[in-house]
Amino acid sequence: MFNLKSKSARKGTFLSDEKGSAAIETVIMVPLTFFVIMSMFTLFDAFRQYSMHQKAAYTLSDMISRETLPLDRDYLEGAHDLFDTLTRSPQDSTVRISIVRYDAVNDSMRLDWSKTSGFSTPLRDEDVRNWTDRLPMMVNNERIIVVETYANYEPPFNTGLGTREIANFIFARPRYAPQVLWQNT
Repeated sequence: MFNLKSKSARKGTFLSDEKGSAAIETVIMVPLTFFVIMSMFTLFDAFRQYSMHQKAAYTLSDMISRETLPLDRDYLEGAHDLFDTLTRSPQDSTVRISIVRYDAVNDSMRLDWSKTSGFSTPLRDEDVRNWTDRLPMMVNNERIIVVETYANYEPPFNTGLGTREIANFIFARPRYAPQVLWQNT
């Protein structure tokens, strides 16, 4: 017959025994630590990609703002290739360049032209009509260059971040000419 005192004494001995606790802690902590390191690497890579895409979009807008000759399809494809090179991005990307002017009479924006390289579609006049809140204040018939870039970002590890689209909306005023023209070749 079991003695109640000996049963509680055995229970106390079992609970105070620390043999094997390091192995149990290791089994719990090593996968958790590995997951945390992978998650931190993934977040760092995502922020790095966002930063590189934004800097590349600003580079394109600055490059276009300095143009005095009309742009053409080759220039647009070259700008897209430059974007891909600057971002070191193996994912699909697209570049959309648009020239928008302000119509003070109707207090709306008008589209001069819009061209794309990649998987997006060019803008239409209806798309930019209400962009007065997205663009800076402008005088009547002043033009502004809008550079939009899109790229799909796939994280290096599946830690819950998931595939995302990196989108940039950058605008710049033309520097050396009143407007940037498009030339069909």
